[in-house]
Parts: sequence; C-alpha cells; structure tokens
Amino acid sequence: MSAFRMLVAAALVLLASQPAGAVVGPTIRDPGLGPHVIMVLMRQGSAAGFCSGVVVARNAVLTAAHCVTKPDKMKLFYRDHGRPVMLDVARVAVNPGYRADAQQKRTRTVDLALVESATPLPDSFRPARFSTRASARLHEPFLIAGYGMGREHDPASTGVLRVATIETRAPLSHILIWAEDPGHDGAGACEGDSGAPIFDPETRQAIAITAWADGHDRHVCGAFTQGTFIAPQRGWISHVLQSWQ
Repeated sequence: MSAFRMLVAAALVLLASQPAGAVVGPTIRDPGLGPHVIMVLMRQGSAAGFCSGVVVARNAVLTAAHCVTKPDKMKLFYRDHGRPVMLDVARVAVNPGYRADAQQKRTRTVDLALVESATPLPDSFRPARFSTRASARLHEPFLIAGYGMGREHDPASTGVLRVATIETRAPLSHILIWAEDPGHDGAGACEGDSGAPIFDPETRQAIAITAWADGHDRHVCGAFTQGTFIAPQRGWISHVLQSWQ
C-alpha cells in the first residue's frame, strides 16, 4: 500500500467513528458555517495529517500554507450523507509572502495557500464571503470553525465541525489576528484546525485563516489562536482564481 493510501486509510478509520469534534473547549451550535468549511488531507515526507480550509469557489479552498504539499500528496475530504468522499487536488498556490522558517527567524509571514480540486465541490458547499477588514478591536468577538481535535493529542476526536467564540487580544495587528477564549475556559483552535476560517459573527464573512494555536502550561491548545487576515491578500486570491479558470 502506498504512503498516501495509508494516509487515506488512516483518515477513514479515525473519521468512521463519528467522534466528538474539533476545536477544543466550550463550543456553540453551528450557526450555518458548515457549508463553507472542508478538510484538507496531506502527506509531507513520512508524516501525514490534515488541516481545515474554507471554500472560496466551486473548485477552490483557502487554507494555511504550512498545510500544503505537492498536489499528488493531497486530498480534499468531506462526507456525503455519512459516506466519505475524497477529491483529488489539481493545483496548489502558496502565497509569495509565506516563509516556512518565520517562527525561528522571527520574521513576517503570510501563511495562506489556495488548493484547487480536480473536480468541482458538490452543491452542498458554498463559497464564503470575504471581509474587507484587516483590523480588529480589542476584545472583539469572532467565530472559529474547524475539523481539528476536540481533545488535544486525541486523533479520535477529529472529523466533526465545531464552532467556538473567541475574542481579540493584544497585540493588535494589520497582518495577524490574535485571539483567546473570552470566558478563559480553553476554547480555541487545536491540531487539525490550521487553515480553519475565522468569521465575523454578524456578517458571517471570513476575516482570517487560522495559522497557529497554543495552550497554557503543558497544553498545546486552548489558550491562544492566531490567524492571518484575508483582506490584504484578496488581490492575490483573485489573481490565482482567475488564472485557474
């Protein structure tokens, strides 16, 4: 069995049990964001995993750049009335501002990438609308929606969309959004939520793409969620999508 087929098989085993879900900590009922969010499977070297992504066209998904690799090592995953479906990936475009070593070098990075599916997504998916904002007020509420781990380090807790309320914290930036659980009960992104969209709760527009999460003490999730603002990159997104038509 090829390494990618092993990835697919492992993903199906994890998702077949219909686990509790993604996004750690207290969650809320999905207010209708599900049709905009999909899973992105990938293999990088000997490692395999998945991220979340937001649908931006009938055949395109926006996710985090660190979630992508060569198209033949990726799949888009969703369920059709419980039946697992995987779509081949035709092309990938990484934002030219992405720097894989940004954390080590403490430099600016734009952690965004576009993924083109080889066949159109079904009508059950709808492209999300983008916010034109590239800023946020302190303690402003947002919604994160992702398929990552509902319990950190527990792969069996992945595969079901969960939505949580987060709010902005310092530092305020025009590149990144920093957020935390307003109730300080541990809500936020976790493993597998990279690429998950962050929405304005009133307009339901996608304002950012999740890039990173951290936790308190020995936890890796539940304290901070970081995302990349979409608005400054709308020109790049439009250019890539037009070139794919």
